Amino acid sequence: MRAVVTGAGGFLGEALVRALVARGDDVVGLVRGDHPGLRSLGATVARGDVRDREVVTAACVGADVVFHVAAKAGGWGPRSEYESTNVGGTENVIAACRAAGVRALVHTSTPSVVHEGRDIEGGDESLPYATRFLADYPRTKAEAEKRVRAANGPDLRTLAIRPHFIWGPGDRHLLPRLVDRARKGRLRRIGSRDPKVDTTYVDTCVHAHLLAADALLGGEPARDVYFVSDGDPQGLWSMVDRLLAATGHAPPPGSVPAWVARAAGFALEAAHRLARSDAEPLMTRFGASQLTHAQWFDIDAARRDLGFAPVVSIQEGLRHTAAWHADAQGAKAN
Repeated sequence: MRAVVTGAGGFLGEALVRALVARGDDVVGLVRGDHPGLRSLGATVARGDVRDREVVTAACVGADVVFHVAAKAGGWGPRSEYESTNVGGTENVIAACRAAGVRALVHTSTPSVVHEGRDIEGGDESLPYATRFLADYPRTKAEAEKRVRAANGPDLRTLAIRPHFIWGPGDRHLLPRLVDRARKGRLRRIGSRDPKVDTTYVDTCVHAHLLAADALLGGEPARDVYFVSDGDPQGLWSMVDRLLAATGHAPPPGSVPAWVARAAGFALEAAHRLARSDAEPLMTRFGASQLTHAQWFDIDAARRDLGFAPVVSIQEGLRHTAAWHADAQGAKAN
């Protein structure tokens, strides 16, 4: 099988490339910068941006499946970048798949597309899209997912995967931010609750994507969107404590009332807009909402239709993460 992975230089993208190569697939990784590590894995590297339709189309020539992982993430940034990357980039990927005759498209989405700022406990794929969003990231990811699902048809089978809280070795976003704030004494627990949330170990997330691709190439799955996770909802702050412990750091030393965090997010966003600053505020409304609400989902549909099951337990994943972090720190010291 020939596969294209957009965003192949990122956390999930690189892990997906590694797994595809390991099972003998021919892989093209579409990246904006130079990533010699992808070549060392055995992938072909295509340089370019998903916002460039010609580049995306050229990368997709001869492919059987495209994994669209690339996105502008985070809770803060220029609206135009979220629109052009998450919506425009996805439209380019769909158009490239059609132009190149690609048979299957697996899109990496997020549960944030259905989050209305309330607890979600055991929700499933019948949940409607949110009607209001606190940030451009979930809003544009919802628009992108809608386009992917609308493109599903006999000539191009599409499927969206919604993993929550991707974590594990190779993390360049969540864990480094936690560690950095912990080191600087700027990490605080938000609210008095420990809301249960889904987590998705990176290898489990990759496994779900591979199953999705195989299902699309083998026929027509029962659904065009699936929630996936570790299948073991955790208290959010308990999980943060365990991740910090895996890196040798203590839990956050104090807490901030939830209403204070929400008010701070509103005020800091306003101040940053007035200053026309691209720097992310210490707290945003989206961040406050994500840190204070339960978000865990029923993954029975993925189990039943795709044969999905978590491949690594949370405890085992924490051991792998601790070992990876220790090796990374040792490499820095040398």
